Amino acid sequence: MRRVQVVGIGLGDPGQLTLDAVEALGGVDVVVLLHKPGPADELTAIRSAIVERFAPQARVVERDDAVRDRASADYEGATERWRDERAALYEQTLLDEVPDGGSCGLLVWGDPAIYDGTVEMLHRLDARGRVALDWRVVPGLGAPSVLAAAHRTTLTRTARAATITPARRVLDDSVDSGEADLVVMLDGSKAHGLEHLPDDATVYWGAYVGTGDEVLISGRVGDVREEILAARVEHRERKGWLMDTYLVRRA
Repeated sequence: MRRVQVVGIGLGDPGQLTLDAVEALGGVDVVVLLHKPGPADELTAIRSAIVERFAPQARVVERDDAVRDRASADYEGATERWRDERAALYEQTLLDEVPDGGSCGLLVWGDPAIYDGTVEMLHRLDARGRVALDWRVVPGLGAPSVLAAAHRTTLTRTARAATITPARRVLDDSVDSGEADLVVMLDGSKAHGLEHLPDDATVYWGAYVGTGDEVLISGRVGDVREEILAARVEHRERKGWLMDTYLVRRA
């Protein structure tokens, strides 16, 4: 039996770790870090700094992450293949690097409960049955809550619903057309969900929220849309990667 702690670490600022997260990291034997290709490996460097500070007792195991085909026309199929490859990678790493009875920490950006495949991946490992796991999830501060705090607003309004959605569901109009506000995540380099929003909505946009690189823009969609799209291009070129989220208040 191997114990696994899936730890939400917030968005890069060590101050965003909860006390539960600090305690969990301080008790693991091994931490697995996956390196991403290109400039986005900056996220791995941030994780390394968190491990050095909060899990000095742990042995760090580094692996290259599985490569995800984001340009595939079969988006869901490509995502499933990537998750299978990642599950196999974690499975073999746990068998090779974590002794029976040992414990392992997996550091998840933001909150593991929001748009992260680690929880689903561990369910797959359980189902495969090659490695016996006892695992728990430690929640973290996710991008939606940090975004709302940065803009000094709330995710919900009185008697109004809010829907968390990937940008592609805005693009293909599969998000309900009712009055629910939207929290839009995973807006890729070409999938500008903002282009499909009504001009009279209000948007609260943020990139790299909760970090020293934080960029915030808000206002009527028709007034700030081009400013946000230009900012996305500028900061992606500057850093080589972009992580942004936005809240849309529909009129």
